[in-house]
Amino acid sequence: MTTQQSQPSRSRAGAPRTLAEELRARGDEELAQLLRARPDLLNPVPTDLTQLSARLSSRASALRALERLDRFTLQVAEALAAAPDGTSEQTVRALLAGPARVRPHPQADPADRSAITAALPGALAELRAQALLWGPDSALRLVLAVRETLAPSAANPGRTGLGPTVAEATVGISPARLQEILADAGLPATPDPVTAVAALAGLFADRARCAALLAQAPPQALALLDRLVWGPPTGGLPDAARQVTADRAHTPPEWLLARGMLLPSGPDTVVLPRELALHLRGGRSHRTVEPLPPALVPTAERDPRTVDTTAAGQAHTAVRTIEELLDGWGLQPPPTLRAGGLGVRDLKRAALALDCSEQTAAFWLELAHTAGLLAPDGEADERWAPTPAYDSWLQQPTAERWARLAETWLAATRVSALTGSSDAKGRPRAALGPELDRTLAPSVRRAVLRALAELPPGGAAGGDSLGPVLRWQRPLRGGATGPDGRDLREHLVDWTLYEAELLGFTGRGALAGPARTLLDGGDPTPALAPLLPQPLDHVILQPDLTAVAPGPLLTPLAQALSLCADIESKGGATVYRFTTESVRRALDAGRTAADLRAFLEQHSRTPVPQPLAYLIDDVARRHGVLRVGAASSYLRCDDTALLAEVLADRRAVELRLRLLAPTVLAAQVPPETLLSVLRTMGHAPAAESAEGDVLITRPDSRRTPPRSAPVPVPDGPARPDDVLLGAAVKAIRAGDRAATAVRRETVAGPAAGVRQSGPARTDLRQLPRTAAADTLAALQTAVMLGERMWIGYINAEGLASQRVVDPVKVEGGYVTAYDHLSDEVRTFALHRITGVAEVDEPA
Repeated sequence: MTTQQSQPSRSRAGAPRTLAEELRARGDEELAQLLRARPDLLNPVPTDLTQLSARLSSRASALRALERLDRFTLQVAEALAAAPDGTSEQTVRALLAGPARVRPHPQADPADRSAITAALPGALAELRAQALLWGPDSALRLVLAVRETLAPSAANPGRTGLGPTVAEATVGISPARLQEILADAGLPATPDPVTAVAALAGLFADRARCAALLAQAPPQALALLDRLVWGPPTGGLPDAARQVTADRAHTPPEWLLARGMLLPSGPDTVVLPRELALHLRGGRSHRTVEPLPPALVPTAERDPRTVDTTAAGQAHTAVRTIEELLDGWGLQPPPTLRAGGLGVRDLKRAALALDCSEQTAAFWLELAHTAGLLAPDGEADERWAPTPAYDSWLQQPTAERWARLAETWLAATRVSALTGSSDAKGRPRAALGPELDRTLAPSVRRAVLRALAELPPGGAAGGDSLGPVLRWQRPLRGGATGPDGRDLREHLVDWTLYEAELLGFTGRGALAGPARTLLDGGDPTPALAPLLPQPLDHVILQPDLTAVAPGPLLTPLAQALSLCADIESKGGATVYRFTTESVRRALDAGRTAADLRAFLEQHSRTPVPQPLAYLIDDVARRHGVLRVGAASSYLRCDDTALLAEVLADRRAVELRLRLLAPTVLAAQVPPETLLSVLRTMGHAPAAESAEGDVLITRPDSRRTPPRSAPVPVPDGPARPDDVLLGAAVKAIRAGDRAATAVRRETVAGPAAGVRQSGPARTDLRQLPRTAAADTLAALQTAVMLGERMWIGYINAEGLASQRVVDPVKVEGGYVTAYDHLSDEVRTFALHRITGVAEVDEPA
């Protein structure tokens, strides 16, 4: 069964009388586009178009929509707000470009009339699509909330710099004073204040008469007006409300006050009326009109091949950096601050380990955390540790690992560059802390990268050239201005360029090919994989206890080598150094001396040097001779001479050792501290369990329980998918048909007395009310005659609604009917129907 759309009610000449009527005239696809652009309107789904128009007029929803407008479209809306409601498209064009054959103000930027004329229809269409503007081109009307937000006033001149109208500025002025102003301005007296205000406004709007009046003004008065013309329109003047006439005016401000060219806006302030300001400006609402975005000119030209290879090398470095960082934290997880985040000392240690600045280290930490590779472990002594997802990530190819990091960064609302800055209470923000989310960040990142993508391949641009482009695209989305005079968006542009270079989105400032593919929604791995360096499966052992990796190593090899050696330097070739501590670390992880020698012989292109073999054997021979347990802790050893040496060593004073037996020493510190101090003394102790077994600790043993990646803070309601939009449009249309159907009088029958004739119902807010017997009889008649009915219905939750239905069957206390609201055949309980009325079918 198909549904019918009710035709909108129109005034003469076919123009809609309300916003709801204009929405009713739109097609389903246009409504879907509106709901897609303004998803806040769908929570919950409006019951009909009247309710939808009410939500469109709410201030919060209108402000969200205004934030999405570009600069020229916003200037068009500001010009409409400065003009009377119901103005024409020609008037708006004149406000933006200036009236034809009128000399512009010398301080105004020259207007490109052809560019403004060409861009104006598109801007008006965008305002209509967003339902911020309605009405025909001859009578354009802003939604009330938009007009209230953008209309200039003395307190808020906005971006136009205009003040209130004469009618608004003269509120509170006595009728006698108005007549004095008219007389001094050369106008005849009027019978009432309303006519007086209209006469003064008409004088300022008439170019010839206003110019003649200004020709009589002293030069100082004209100079004063020139200071206020582009805003702010207010100025200070003692006793501004005093009544000054032309014959008693002795100063330039008094000359202007006497003729209404300045009007009091407070006890000591005056304001320039909007009509006079527009005359002085040459009829223009804005000093500078920008119909087109600023041209983005590349600051440098790079070879595209060099850009791609440079970015690919940095992408490989990014993946390895995350891997190195989390491998280290798997061994020694840092604690979580009580308020959340990472301590300053631990951030400095991470920066030292990565050989980078603390700001850069914070970026890598935030990226790993946002990607779900790093999280708090949730234990009593909570620490930051890799997640099980990190192990899965390690098994993927490098290109796929980078793609995950890149996609995470694009959508992340976390801003690592805020680490260390002061919050509202003056306290520094911690890395991985809860105060680093900024909903503006993802949109700015994408805008910066898309601007770079519009440049020719290899074109690079800096923040100075990208900033004006982004400000034109979203002038109202700048964020708060900081102490340095720059808003959040300006900082985000600079941070985005820096982080994009770190991550490998750009190479030498230009956007790389894989990043372009990712921005377009494609898979960047096929383009990135051939550009990445091929990992090696070997190193070169040196006699000076070092190993040189001539390129990137396979992940398992790099992890195993990092276990038994420390990274000494990075670059094209990585240098690993073997030390007593690094070899002992491998032995603590369960390796044996034979395992280490076999591992090195397998992966070295040169034989194992004799000094390295001696080092491994020497550390292994001493490893585990001393045993540490818990007393608070204890130390036992079969070598009594070695115990005596430890007991006599001054460096062991802090341990407060006591001899319990010839082979046992008790300590008053935890086992971890005892192990650490003994190692600094040059020994190689091993921890043991309560049963006396040696405890083996593995570097991958510290993992958090399964953790999901943190969800980015949404920047407003999520955009609905096509399925939800289709269902929402269908429900709104059905509800609107039920609300606007032409109805006859409520059905009456024997139970309600004599049926009354009269006009159709006009109160659509109340549900129909009929007696139960009359309701049953009317529905049975509708089934036999195939008539359409309007019913009131209360569901099981007690929610009342009105519906238009086509009854099919009435039996057993239920009515089976096609419901136009849900667009399906439904069953309604008779006792829940409040009443029925007939629906007049449209001709």
